[in-house]
Amino acid sequence: MRHTQDTAGLKIEAAAYTLSFPSDRPFAMLDDAAGQRWAELFLASSIHTAEGLDATARLSAPVVEEEGDALRITVLADSTIWQQKELVFLCRDQFIQAFVRVQGKGRLTDVNLFGGYYSGHLRWGSGFFQSGFRFKSLFNPEPWGSEQRALPAVQSTLIDVMGTSVPGKGHWFFTPPPFVYAASLNAPLGTVSRVQGGSMGADQGGTPVEGGAPDSAAVAHRPLEGGNNLPDGPWLTMGLAVKPGEHNFTIFHYDAIEYAFSFRLAYEGQTAVDGAFETPSILFQFGVADPYAGIERYVATLEQLGLVRQPDTSGRPQWWSDPIQCGWGAQCHLSNLAKGRAPDFCTQANYDKFISALEANGLNPGILVLDDKWSATYGTCEVDTNKWPDLRGWVDREHGKGRKVLLWWKAWDAEGLPADECVRNIAGQGITADPSNPAYEASLRKAVRLMLSKEGYDADGFKVDFSARTPSGPGLTRHGKEWGVELLYKLLWILNDEAKKVKPDALVMTHAPNPYFANVTDMIRLNDINGGTPVIPQMIHRAKVARAACPSLLIDTDNWPMPSRAQWREYLEIQNDLGIPSLYFATDLDCMEPLEPQDYKRIAEVWAEARARGGR
Repeated sequence: MRHTQDTAGLKIEAAAYTLSFPSDRPFAMLDDAAGQRWAELFLASSIHTAEGLDATARLSAPVVEEEGDALRITVLADSTIWQQKELVFLCRDQFIQAFVRVQGKGRLTDVNLFGGYYSGHLRWGSGFFQSGFRFKSLFNPEPWGSEQRALPAVQSTLIDVMGTSVPGKGHWFFTPPPFVYAASLNAPLGTVSRVQGGSMGADQGGTPVEGGAPDSAAVAHRPLEGGNNLPDGPWLTMGLAVKPGEHNFTIFHYDAIEYAFSFRLAYEGQTAVDGAFETPSILFQFGVADPYAGIERYVATLEQLGLVRQPDTSGRPQWWSDPIQCGWGAQCHLSNLAKGRAPDFCTQANYDKFISALEANGLNPGILVLDDKWSATYGTCEVDTNKWPDLRGWVDREHGKGRKVLLWWKAWDAEGLPADECVRNIAGQGITADPSNPAYEASLRKAVRLMLSKEGYDADGFKVDFSARTPSGPGLTRHGKEWGVELLYKLLWILNDEAKKVKPDALVMTHAPNPYFANVTDMIRLNDINGGTPVIPQMIHRAKVARAACPSLLIDTDNWPMPSRAQWREYLEIQNDLGIPSLYFATDLDCMEPLEPQDYKRIAEVWAEARARGGR
């Protein structure tokens, strides 16, 4: 890697890219090794606070220093609210790491990177400026209701830890996915044609409608392509590099307008700075074949930088790889028949019937999941004895059959908790549990011991759900400093830490395929199927993201809701290719089509194959 500097500006030439700083404009030109322009990065970022907006009045000329195997380029900026502000590029042969450091005091709101208010170059006036893009497509790894993998680069999008079943929030399937976007110089191949229906999930509890089933005869030999409308590469990845303990944002925005973009992190006034603050870095990496390979390289770079690590799986219990039977789909079938609520059908009597139906048809699941709502309250996790008069005895009987039992656990729900253990709004209402509060941590650890210990229910682990209810917004108060992604991490860390103390082989299943979370989860659940679009492509996409982001973790393939028996059969055929086969039904699908003898036979064959393989 070398650099040159003259009256025209500064140029950094590395093996994978060239980064140029023209002396006559506040941009850095980002080209690949072949000289193809990808972006013009705007140098005046804005780090806003609740006390004031940050604008840049002047930028200094870039200064170059050697720093180990990198070149460090620093651009000083005169800020309206910060005592000192500087943009830093750490340039290595294969990637660029860029961040902003400020000195001062304030409560962070929006952190704009490669975009911001600027009045230092009056040739172009003043106002909010952004970076220019030459790429045409942007890949977002987070599953969205639209099921578009590649968006036009002019379209804004986001990656976050929230979501629910209301307009604009239908991206709760992974919370969080990896914080990385990928860009291609080629345009998206097209958009997904949605069939009748919308995003179906546990929040909605509706009956999915049939639509667009592919030819089932071709499924067994179909290549695992979840790319959907992805254009050809090569691809540039642009991802976050965050120090452990500093993920105190809720959203990683890609903000776009015609030919321009910037990044934005939402801190929501919940992070106070008093002294120095360094933003998360943006990592730029060139030349990956597709976005999934880009995620793999991004994660490898985070590991190289010491920001994440994959767990040691050498002693992983074999039973974690056994086929899974979850009762939620069967509950939904009963609720459809009775026109009721699916949680009301989580009863001991019903689960006895579910298991009897499976056993009568020759099926022997290795893992059973008791779903929503076996407990009297979500917050305390005490069993509802009206529904489950002898939960411990039931678990003991299943253990006697060689099976393990997971309990569905609803993250964040404050039901049954005192308000002082909760994140609260200005009215004093408990919004969610507060894992930053030692009192709630003690309550959660007590609940984990109740659910897993020999003195309690003796279950074997958890299926974690509703992590997308991570609290968000100004005006909410909590005990500690963690917020956003970091608060969710703290919640799952407490759950996982206590589970392993009580039962070292306890299994914790989440839908958080982010490398930072790889040490607080054992298995990634692909989550509910998005109704109204074909099943196969969306689940392949999710599995590829999960495997690229957390290669050491197992994958639960999920199984609900199903728009038709034909699509359910097709998905059954590829479950072993994606991860561990999972079954959510006992007699009938929630689309009101029954399982037939041939279906039970094929399930048994798929499960036998999974057991012979030993999990994935």
